[in-house]
Amino acid sequence: MASETRVRRRRPLLKILAVVVVLLVAAGVGVWYFLIREDAPERANIEAAAETLDESGAGDTEVDPADLVGDWTVDTSVGSFDDFSGTWAGYRFDEELASIGATTAVGRTPDVSGTMTVTETEVTAVDIEVDMTTLQSDQDRRDNAIRSRGLETDTFPNGTFTLTEPLAIPEDIDSGAEVQSVATGELTLHGVTNEVTVDLEARLVGDQAVVVGSSPVALTDYGIEPPTGAAVLSVDNEGEFEFQVFFSR
Repeated sequence: MASETRVRRRRPLLKILAVVVVLLVAAGVGVWYFLIREDAPERANIEAAAETLDESGAGDTEVDPADLVGDWTVDTSVGSFDDFSGTWAGYRFDEELASIGATTAVGRTPDVSGTMTVTETEVTAVDIEVDMTTLQSDQDRRDNAIRSRGLETDTFPNGTFTLTEPLAIPEDIDSGAEVQSVATGELTLHGVTNEVTVDLEARLVGDQAVVVGSSPVALTDYGIEPPTGAAVLSVDNEGEFEFQVFFSR
């Protein structure tokens, strides 16, 4: 009888323990889903960017090369940063998180400024500056960490790109036509400047243009130590910077 009584007493306890375990597992899944799961935004897409220009009312007019001549300015009024349909620049790196595994870290900022100079046959100058202090990813912890580690944006707040070789403009360029090119320039990050080549796609719609692209980046080339911690086991040394920039004349 005594043993039967003990068994009956254990059953409610076991049920309580089972409920606690289920709740803990559910809580763990919830933390993973909302805070740590991989939900990296898609890469810039020239087709989607062109649709944003169409929606902005840029129009689809005939292009005379003479109309392109002059200075163009980065236009942050086109699209929205909320859905990454506007101007932005940022990074994309793979990382390894504790108890989670491989994921992709993506941080972006809409605080991009600069100019582009165009002649009838070439893009002769591009100067872009990015405010690195406003980079945003899907985790506040990551954004706060890079202020004093990794990119150290408190110490090196700006990143810049300067075109060093002219880009030829196709003779038969039309409004709405896609142009692919490779730009050579100097990228400055973390106070270090290196020559880079950038794969570009551009679209001209009326008197506005959009340029999307990316380029590989090795953190150690810029004196950057990949930031790690209790939650972040490792960050790949090699990743890329990427951007989507709208220009208006």
